[in-house]
Amino acid sequence: MSSTGSEPVAGSPDWIARWQRVARRIRVPLGFLTAALYLFELWRRAPMPAAVAWSVVLVAPGLWLRGYAAGYVKKNRELTVTGPYAHTRNPLYLGSMLMAAGFAVALLSWPVAVVLAAGFFAIYVPVIASEERFLRVTFPEFDGYCRRVPRLLPWFTARSAPKGKNAHGAAFSFSLYLRHREYNAAIGVALLYASLLLLRPVIGAIVRGLR
Repeated sequence: MSSTGSEPVAGSPDWIARWQRVARRIRVPLGFLTAALYLFELWRRAPMPAAVAWSVVLVAPGLWLRGYAAGYVKKNRELTVTGPYAHTRNPLYLGSMLMAAGFAVALLSWPVAVVLAAGFFAIYVPVIASEERFLRVTFPEFDGYCRRVPRLLPWFTARSAPKGKNAHGAAFSFSLYLRHREYNAAIGVALLYASLLLLRPVIGAIVRGLR
């Protein structure tokens, strides 16, 4: 979302507050489960080079979208409606979903895909609901923004704000990108691809060396 974290807002519907509490409790265990399943699937079957190559079609746009969005968003200070936020209200989350889908494709693993999809649904639905409520209370122009721009799946053409209403024409800021530490996503992607290509050969060499 464009301008806030996931903290609940006073007066939020009970289902949002309850779901957020559950999401906070399961987020770390779900992360460990996903990592364990990823490693198990990687050890069980060597990735197919073609699948790893095709995964880039999803991972690269997702990584780019997250980085692009990070250079625009000013959390809690203003409603960001330019850049990727003129196409979708949640470009950071959309980028994460594309990257996760890409790595599921790289492994050709339905179990990984199902766990990732369930995790995104369980965690991001209450987060987005809470953020939208915060933004609606904080920024009077948010309802108009919602009418112009879809929540997740993007318009291919930008839906600009009405003239004079938060239409600042802001440009991408590399300092914002660095402040949000979005380069960590690129590091994570590099490590995951390294694991896809090198983990099995390295472990196999170690095992053979111990025999």
